[in-house]
Amino acid sequence: MNKLELYKDIYTYQIDAAGHVSNIVYIMWMEECRLKLLEEIGLPAHEVIKGGVIPVLVETKIKYKKALYLGEKVKIEVWISELKNVSAVIEYRFYNSKNELASVASQVGLFVNSNTIKPHRLTPQEKEAFLQFVIDE
Repeated sequence: MNKLELYKDIYTYQIDAAGHVSNIVYIMWMEECRLKLLEEIGLPAHEVIKGGVIPVLVETKIKYKKALYLGEKVKIEVWISELKNVSAVIEYRFYNSKNELASVASQVGLFVNSNTIKPHRLTPQEKEAFLQFVIDE
C-alpha cells in the first residue's frame, strides 16, 4: 500500500502573528492533499461530483508538535487508514525541513449522493480504486 507524498513551500502570507505557519494553512494543505489523492486514485473530484457523489468532511483533527517557519519546505504524507462503505478516514503527517514530525492530522470524509443528500455506498470498483492508499497503521 502507498502513502502519497507532497511538498509545499511556505510563503509570507501563510505566517501568523506568532511567526509560524497559521493553523488555517494546514486545513488548506489537507484540502489540496485530498484532491491530489482522489486524482491519484483515478477519481478526480470534478468527475466524482459530475457522477452525483459529493465528498463531505465530517471531522478534522490536528495535533501540532513543532512549528513550521518561513523558508522551510514541508513534506506531507497522506493515506487512508480506514475505508468503509460510505466513509473514509484520511491521515496526514507534516514534516519540517529537517524531516522532523511537525504535526499529525486526520479527517473523516463521507460520500453523499448529490440527489438524495444521503450517504453513497461505494461501488466495488470505487472501493477497489481506494485500496492502493489504504494503510492500517
